[in-house]
Amino acid sequence: MAGEDAGTLPGRRVLLGVTGGIAAYKAAHLVRLLTTAGAEVQVVMTPAALRFVGADTFAALSRRPVHSDIFEQPESVLHVRLAREAEAAVVAPATANVMARLALGLADDLLTSVLLEATCPLVVAPAMHSGMWTHPSTQEHVETLRSRGAVLVGPVEGALAAGDEGPGRMAEAEDIARAVAAVLTGRRDLVGRRVLVTAGPTHEPIDPVRFLGNRSTGKMGFAVAAEAARRGADVALVTGPVGLPEPAGVDLVGVETAEQMAEAVFDRYGWADAVVMAAAVADCRPALAADHKLKKEGVARSLILEPTTDILAALGKRKERQVLVGFAAETGDYEKEARRKLAEKNLDLVVANEVGRPGTGFGAETDRAAILAREGADEPLRMWTKQELARAICDRLIRLLEGRRAS
Repeated sequence: MAGEDAGTLPGRRVLLGVTGGIAAYKAAHLVRLLTTAGAEVQVVMTPAALRFVGADTFAALSRRPVHSDIFEQPESVLHVRLAREAEAAVVAPATANVMARLALGLADDLLTSVLLEATCPLVVAPAMHSGMWTHPSTQEHVETLRSRGAVLVGPVEGALAAGDEGPGRMAEAEDIARAVAAVLTGRRDLVGRRVLVTAGPTHEPIDPVRFLGNRSTGKMGFAVAAEAARRGADVALVTGPVGLPEPAGVDLVGVETAEQMAEAVFDRYGWADAVVMAAAVADCRPALAADHKLKKEGVARSLILEPTTDILAALGKRKERQVLVGFAAETGDYEKEARRKLAEKNLDLVVANEVGRPGTGFGAETDRAAILAREGADEPLRMWTKQELARAICDRLIRLLEGRRAS
C-alpha cells in the first residue's frame, strides 16, 4: 500500500496474526502501513513469534495491547471477542505449521482459536523454506484454504534463511496491505460484467483406456474465475478434466475433449463481455478413436493425428465487442511467440508464460510471466503467484472494458 493510499481504511478493524518465522519482523512494517491507512490493527502473536520479535514493538506501532495467550482474559472469552471484533484477518508470516492447523480446523493456541471462530475475510501470507512450501501436504492445505475463500498473497522467490534462494519468501508488506484493503473495501468492479474462462487440459481419446493430453492442472484458469467472481462478475468456467474444488459463485461446465470445449465456448461467446482462454487445449487428436482397448503394438501403428479446432483463433475472427485474452506457454523466445499470437489471433492481451523452469508453469503455484497488450503498457516478465496474476488480468479487463464503454 503506497503512501497515496493513506486514509483508505478509516476505522476498519484488522486482526493481524504473527507466527513464528524469520519474516515476523516484516509484519511490523505491515502494521505501520495499515495504521497509516486508518485501520485499527489488533495484533495476536503465537508463542513462537515472540521469539523473533517482541510484543512491545507491535504494541507501540498499533497503539493497542498485543495478545498471545488464550488464557490471558478468561473472564471475557478472549478468542471469541477478538474474532467478533475483526472485519478482516491477516496472517503474516503464515508458517507451514499454522497453515496446516488452519486447514484442519485445529485450535490449540489463541491465534488459531480466534481464526476458527472468525467469519470475516482471511488473508494469508505464507513464509517458509522452499521444501516446506512445495511439499504435497502444504499444497493440499493451500488448496483447502483457497476453496474456503482465503486470499493467499505470495510466497515469492528470493533469499531464504540458511542462505538459500527459491520460492517461500514472504510477499512484501505493501502487497499484503493491498490485499487486506481489497477484501475490506470489497472491490466489486466487475459487477454487471460477464466473463467466460477456460481452464485445464483436454483429453483426446485413443481408445477407452488411453488418451492424448498435457500437463495443465487448471490452477490458472480457476484462479482467474475465482477472482472475477469475487469482484462481482457473472462467470462461466469451462474446464477440462482437473482435480480442483469448484470456485464459489461460478457456473462450471465440465468437458473432456477439445471439440467439447470449443462447442461450450462458442455457445457462450455471444453472452460474454470478456473471454480468458487459460485452458491448454490439445493441438491434435487421433483421427479415429478405437472403441476397444488397442494392444500395445497396435497403438503406434494405428495412431494417425489430425488438428483440433483452434478455439482462440476462431474467437478472434468472430470478435465484436468482447475483450479476448490468450495464453502462450513457451520454453524459447516467449515474447516473439506471444506477440505473434497477439496479432494473428486478434487478441487484446496475451499472458506469456516462460515454462520449463523449476517452480513455474503447469502444476506450480507460481508463474514466470509477462502480460503483453495490443494497447501497449505491457507488464514485464516476472514471477507471480497464480492469484497475483489473476488479479492483474482482472485489473486489465476492467481497463479494457471501461475503455470500450467510453468509446
